Amino acid sequence: MSANDSLQRLHEVIQSRRQGDPDKSYVARLFHKGTDAILKKVGEEATETVMAAKDGDREKIVYEVADLWFHSMIALAHFDLSPADVLRELERREGLSGLEEFAARKAQARERQGD
Repeated sequence: MSANDSLQRLHEVIQSRRQGDPDKSYVARLFHKGTDAILKKVGEEATETVMAAKDGDREKIVYEVADLWFHSMIALAHFDLSPADVLRELERREGLSGLEEFAARKAQARERQGD
């Protein structure tokens, strides 16, 4: 079983629950509450991940990153995106140095501002 398969299965579970009963499904409840609630959870989980990393607690880091990934996947689904979209972007970046990627993004931003 690959990480891609696990992410795809989680995406399918999220999709199956997004229209469910908000009183019976945490995922449905977040979708029901809307964009701000979803993004707030992503922010909270990102903060908890940073705090776990600052403490150096490896087990807690894994736990918090799992929460962050889960809530990020809910955000992706909310915007009709999937893990495959993110994986394609990571594959596109493969082989680029971080500095090259940063320079390319800055150039793209300048081009968009000029439109």
